[in-house]
Amino acid sequence: MRQLVFVGPMMIFFVSIVVVPFVLGLYYSMTDWDGVSQHNRWLGWDNYVHILTKDPDFRNAFWFTVRFTLCGVVLTNVLGFLLAFFLTRPLRTRLALRTVFFMPNMIGGLLLGFIWQFIFVRGFSAVGEATGWSFFTLPWLGDASTAFWGTVIVFVWQYAGYLMVIYISSLSNIPQSLLESAQMDGAGRMQVLRKIIIPLIMPAVTVCLFLAISWSFKVFELNLALTKGGPYKSTESVALDIYNEAFTNNRLGLGTAKAMIFFVIVAIITLIQVRMTKQREVEM
Repeated sequence: MRQLVFVGPMMIFFVSIVVVPFVLGLYYSMTDWDGVSQHNRWLGWDNYVHILTKDPDFRNAFWFTVRFTLCGVVLTNVLGFLLAFFLTRPLRTRLALRTVFFMPNMIGGLLLGFIWQFIFVRGFSAVGEATGWSFFTLPWLGDASTAFWGTVIVFVWQYAGYLMVIYISSLSNIPQSLLESAQMDGAGRMQVLRKIIIPLIMPAVTVCLFLAISWSFKVFELNLALTKGGPYKSTESVALDIYNEAFTNNRLGLGTAKAMIFFVIVAIITLIQVRMTKQREVEM
C-alpha cells in the first residue's frame, strides 16, 4: 500500500500524459481526421501505405533529417569533447570559458534561429562587403547546400556546450595517478587519449550520443526559425513536415501516421546506438 501512495500519483500522470495520447495518436493515424471535425473515417493502414509509397515530401524530409543527424551528432560530440578536454587543463579562465560555451544552450530554439538568421543575412553580408571574403557573401539561407550547413552550424553552436559539461564531469573522474603512470611508462599523448581516456569516458559518450541523436532527429524550432524548410522544402526536417501536414494542411490523421513512423525509426536507431556503446564501456 505504501508503494501505491508514492508511485500511484506518478503513474496516473504518466498514463494520462504519455500512454493515453500515444494510444489516441495510434488510433487517429488510421483515420482521415482533419483535427477539427467530430467525425472521422477509418482508413486502416492506408495512411502508412500512402506515406511510404506516394509521399515524396516525407522522403525528402527524412533524407534531410538523416544527413543533418549524422553531421550534427558527429560535430557536436567532437567539439564538445575537445572543449571539455582543453577546459580540464590548468587554465586560469577555464571556469569563465565553460560558462561562455554553455550559454548558447540556454537560449530557446526559436529565438536562437531568429538571431542567427539576422547574422547570416545581415551580419555576414556586412563582413563580406568590408573584407571581400567570399565565405561571408554566400547565400547562407537562400541555397539548399549552404542552408543545410548553416542549420548544422547553429545546431552545433547551441548544443556543444551542453555535451561539454557532461564530458568535463567524466574527464574529471579519471584518476590522475592512472594518467601519470601511463606517461611514466612511455605512453605518448595520443596513446593516453586512445587507450585510457576514451575507454574510461565511454559512459559519457553513450549519454552524449543518445542526447545528440534525439536532439538532431527532433529538430523543429531551429529549422522553423532559420529556413522554414526552404528553399523549396530542401531543408525541411521530419518534425517540420509532420507539423505542416497536421496543422497547415489540416490532415492530422496523415500527420500522426508520419509521427508514428518517425517514432519507430528513432526508437530503433537509439536502441542500437545505446547497445553498441554500452558494449564498449569499461569499469575502473
